[in-house]
Amino acid sequence: MKAVFLFSKQIALILLISFLLNSISNAQNIEFDKASFPNKKDELKQALRDIEAGDKFYEIGMHKFRDALPFYLKANNFNPNNAVLNYKIGLCYLTTNTKSMAIKFIEKSLELNKNATLDANYHLGRAYHFNYELDKAINQFEIYKSKLTAKDQVKIDDVNKKIAECKMAKELIKKPARVFIDNIRGPVNTRYPEYAPCISADESMMIFTACKDNTTGGNLDPNDDAFYFEDIYISYKNGNNWSEPINPGKPLNSDNHDAAVTLSPDGQSLLIYKGNINGGDIFECKLKGNTWSKPERLGKTINTDYHESSASYGPDGRTIYFVSDKPGGFGDRDIYFSKLNVKGKWEEPINLGPTINTNQTESAVFMHPDGKTLYFASRGHKTMGGFDIFKSVFENGKWSEPENIGYPINTTDDDRFFSITANGKYAYYSSEKEEGFGYADIYKITFLGAEKPVVMNTEDNLFAGNPKPVSNVVIEKTVEVTTSALTILKGKIIDNKTKQPLSAQIEITDNEKNEVVATFESNSTTGKYLISLPSGINYGIAVKAPDYLFYSENIDIKKSFKYNEVVKDIEMKQIIIGNKIVLNNIFFDFDKATLRPESEAELERLAALLKEMPNLKIELSGHTDNKGSATYNKTLSENRSKAVVDYLINNKSIDKNRLTFKGYGFDQPIATNDTEEGRQLNRRTEFKIISK
Repeated sequence: MKAVFLFSKQIALILLISFLLNSISNAQNIEFDKASFPNKKDELKQALRDIEAGDKFYEIGMHKFRDALPFYLKANNFNPNNAVLNYKIGLCYLTTNTKSMAIKFIEKSLELNKNATLDANYHLGRAYHFNYELDKAINQFEIYKSKLTAKDQVKIDDVNKKIAECKMAKELIKKPARVFIDNIRGPVNTRYPEYAPCISADESMMIFTACKDNTTGGNLDPNDDAFYFEDIYISYKNGNNWSEPINPGKPLNSDNHDAAVTLSPDGQSLLIYKGNINGGDIFECKLKGNTWSKPERLGKTINTDYHESSASYGPDGRTIYFVSDKPGGFGDRDIYFSKLNVKGKWEEPINLGPTINTNQTESAVFMHPDGKTLYFASRGHKTMGGFDIFKSVFENGKWSEPENIGYPINTTDDDRFFSITANGKYAYYSSEKEEGFGYADIYKITFLGAEKPVVMNTEDNLFAGNPKPVSNVVIEKTVEVTTSALTILKGKIIDNKTKQPLSAQIEITDNEKNEVVATFESNSTTGKYLISLPSGINYGIAVKAPDYLFYSENIDIKKSFKYNEVVKDIEMKQIIIGNKIVLNNIFFDFDKATLRPESEAELERLAALLKEMPNLKIELSGHTDNKGSATYNKTLSENRSKAVVDYLINNKSIDKNRLTFKGYGFDQPIATNDTEEGRQLNRRTEFKIISK
């Protein structure tokens, strides 16, 4: 009986302690009222005023939470034990680039009163997720989900997506991408937000968006007065550094928001976004010498009454990939593409289809200069948090399954605005990391870095913005960098006598298909040009300028060729008597005088020149290397030049009295015959102006 009595006393004591602990716990939640602070009336009034000021911003929406935060923190200094205020402070921190600060405030809110708000567990899960405490995040999401009912299906779907993101993050962190990520620092990155970097194919120029105090018009955004209006800035590569950014002013920038969308591979065309027009539209600007043209709104087939945001040029300059939320897509926003027709109008856009587009949102599209590798941001594919960057390749008539490009490029936060160089070795993107200079900074990604330490301990997460220190660093072995299958041809177009730069049209032809695949222009002030040539095509390149003979070049890029960068200055010859040029895209069957079909585009250019200048008389000449006898080579070269003349007379109706032909065999070499490269140069067809 005594044992029973003692046991009963123990139970009663445990219940009393439990009651007291619960009472203490509930008592810890202190309200902002006179009963809680009878002797601090003035301080209480000020704290209530701070809360009221913070609530005015808080109630507007998430984009004003940052403005509410300083007021809430002042009130919290007076009373740090209010569950609702700690919850609000936590939510405010989740909209900053110091999201890890949210954890202690939401944790405290739940400790003070776990029922103070309905979704505190959800937002604590988000905070853990951002901070890579993934198991804790999953636990909080599961707690939150257990409170939901069948009528909360939208919330259930959302939290299930968050749990899936945490699990995906755990998998991606196990196998981090072989990269290192560097803040490109000043002068580009400042205390202001810098984002949306657009890089020329050769990495010589970067155009980006920023909200700085030297914005055109100098005004703060009335909808978010923490920031100035967006403007577009330009910086140039100088060795390993970027130059002081230039604000080009009007007409590129206006007194409202102006954001960079994409830069053409040659850096001569820019797409920009204006959010204050027609719900958000895309405009195009051209670089004329050193000045950008007035932005021109793209046609109605691309810009609709709905929201068109990001876009990217294809390498041909005549294809645009863009994002729109117009009806008929697979999700909130889809990726489309459109081609420029022969009349200079954009054709009806085509949706990229369900392999690329999901039932959620796709954004920030970027087509690589190889013309087949698409990068884009998505919330709908298998992400590790919010928007992740994905990669898909168009081969054999279809898009490959999008591939998450991995951690630490992708993080548990939103990752967008990805721009990769033509060689595939480097990329640029913007991120809101805690160690950054401002709200958002621009970072450079180096793929497969061989001589720099790479963090392999996933507990540190240095590249993901986690503030924990590095505890385990290893040196990666040298690994060959995988490069893109394309050739970059760049240089200047100049007068062959004066060496002055020329504005010229550059026409790219697929010789086998006999069709023009792209047309570009050199810069009128510098003469600079840049052409992106994906592998696997026999290209004919023709350069034309008023009062000059056209220049032709043949580049046969095998499918197996990887990245190559060729610098070539092109010297143009004026149309004067005695000048001659090589027709590099005239082809004959081996050891014969039979013109091959690949020659047609070059012959068409020659015929067009003769029709434009009806008094022009020319000599067509054939040349060979020194293999074989002199007699044989002279006969072969003469027959080949005659074949060109016959084609012009019979197929293009050129007066025969304007054309002569001659075979010089190997009498006029332009290179050594001791190497195969030299002999190839000597095997050529030329034309020379006789009279005009």
